[in-house]
Amino acid sequence: MCAATAGYRGKQVIVVDMGKKPGRKILISGGGRCNFTNENTSPENYLCQNPHFVKSALSRYTQHDFIELVERHGVPFHHKTLGQLFCDNSAQDIVDVLMTECEWAGVELHLRSEVINIEKNPNGYLVKTTNNDYQCQSLVVATGGLTMPKLGATPIGYKVAEQFGLNVLPTTAALVPFTLHDHDKQRLMVYLASA
Repeated sequence: MCAATAGYRGKQVIVVDMGKKPGRKILISGGGRCNFTNENTSPENYLCQNPHFVKSALSRYTQHDFIELVERHGVPFHHKTLGQLFCDNSAQDIVDVLMTECEWAGVELHLRSEVINIEKNPNGYLVKTTNNDYQCQSLVVATGGLTMPKLGATPIGYKVAEQFGLNVLPTTAALVPFTLHDHDKQRLMVYLASA
């Protein structure tokens, strides 16, 4: 979204991603159907030390804006409990929306390109990767968290923030799904029934 927005604003944009394909975390979200937004999203749904940031962010780009984008691309979706919206087909539909927006905005995507080092210089930033070096005036670091190392999650975002003197808060637990084997489910159901 950031890359497409910058591209639409006339910026030359290159996205560097160490993955083999774009949107790997999106592809597994929502059991492969991508819970792409929630109709009831509001600042009260977020835990944040600065609640004004959440209010500002959600007022600038709402869930309704994203729903309109998904509808404009013809992605079929359905409503689930508590306002959750899921793709009817697969999460690939959301990746396709984002990739199409990037294509229309003239964004270049360089996959299988791991960032090795970032240096600040008089012209902006020099980003060194396993494949190329890039000089840029502005740099957006959008690395996500450390939740899924198998999908390429690394601590590079935290390291870059520390390198440039940004205050990095300690990470905290997040909501994650549990996957249980059938025999574990049976045992837990019996325990819960007797509790």
